[in-house]
Amino acid sequence: MANDEVVLKQYLAKYKHREYTAREVINLIQVYRSLTYRLEAFVFNNGSRKDLLNLDGTIPVNYKGAYYNIPISIWLMDTHPQNAPLCFVKPTADMSIKVSIYVDNNGKIYLPYLHEWSQNGSTLQKLIQTMITAFGEIPPVYSRPRNETRTPYPVASFMPQPSGYPYPQVTPQPGYPTTTPYPTVSNLPYPNFGTPYPGSTTTNGTPYPPAPTTTPYPPANNYTSGPDVAGGTITEEHIKLSLLSAVQDKLRRRLTEQSQQSQAELETLRRTEQELQQGKTRLEDILARLQRERSDLDKNVAILQEKEKELEAAVERLAEQEGVDVDEAVVTTAPLYSQLLNAFAEEATLEDAIYYMGEALRKEVIDLDTFLKQVRTLARRQFTLRALMHKCRQKAQLAC
Repeated sequence: MANDEVVLKQYLAKYKHREYTAREVINLIQVYRSLTYRLEAFVFNNGSRKDLLNLDGTIPVNYKGAYYNIPISIWLMDTHPQNAPLCFVKPTADMSIKVSIYVDNNGKIYLPYLHEWSQNGSTLQKLIQTMITAFGEIPPVYSRPRNETRTPYPVASFMPQPSGYPYPQVTPQPGYPTTTPYPTVSNLPYPNFGTPYPGSTTTNGTPYPPAPTTTPYPPANNYTSGPDVAGGTITEEHIKLSLLSAVQDKLRRRLTEQSQQSQAELETLRRTEQELQQGKTRLEDILARLQRERSDLDKNVAILQEKEKELEAAVERLAEQEGVDVDEAVVTTAPLYSQLLNAFAEEATLEDAIYYMGEALRKEVIDLDTFLKQVRTLARRQFTLRALMHKCRQKAQLAC
């Protein structure tokens, strides 16, 4: 395991989460020992190439009481586990891909677990377990009749074509687990899905290839065969019942696939409807807010127009009036206020006089002795006026 860790870290030198990816791969190959890892170049649909870690091997799938080794290939992105890995089924020379809701005709695997891949909760072991469960319902490959010519690997395949294309004859590894009473499969462990019943024809009238002479399923241990039917002869009634059963199974599978597809489309439409309803609610809220703001703006504009008219009227009245004498305009209501006003005015006058005396001294209009004598007199009078204003404010109960 230490050697695997060193080699993996060398392979994962350019990966973003090297430590996490190496630890997860080591844990995976300890559970599924048929999986091997290597660094290979992956060619994307746009023609770009990137060196990615490839997990290649078989996984044990239980189908109708027997275990079969399904060959798969898992490519880990260099951002793993942020992005879901790319998974493919790798049929050998005597296998064909069975197209279903989980596998397309290029061998690419589609699972809800991959679609909902999460960086924090998704792992490779859970992905393999999901594959085993899905392939136990609908196997991804079936055995090709011996007289059938191998179809070339699709050119537009999502999976990169290795240098040994087409795939060489491969002997599958023994099935898992080895302690169960199920037999180990060495030659053709895959069920013969997709092989038509004998005597049936295609839609264009071309006969199907005859079924293989060997039993498509591996014999189970302690199996006891039943008695021959009609002395080992297959009658037309048997063929009719067999064809009827095959048609029923095919229709049932197609109805199930159509139902699942319809359910998925319905769920998508429901989510779209919910998003549209939420968008409609948001738009209605925005529209209501805009209407309220427009109403407030109309009110403010009306108020400003009224104030503008009042200002224009006041300007007109002031223009029609004659000049106003400032001394006559300021009239106090009580003798106390008159005394306070006169003291304030005289104190302001003394403040100005002291300022200009300083300017005269700076310009040498007067000498220093004259400046000091006049400033002393003015300051004494200013102090007296400020004391008088303070008493007037206290008497009038004003702020001092």
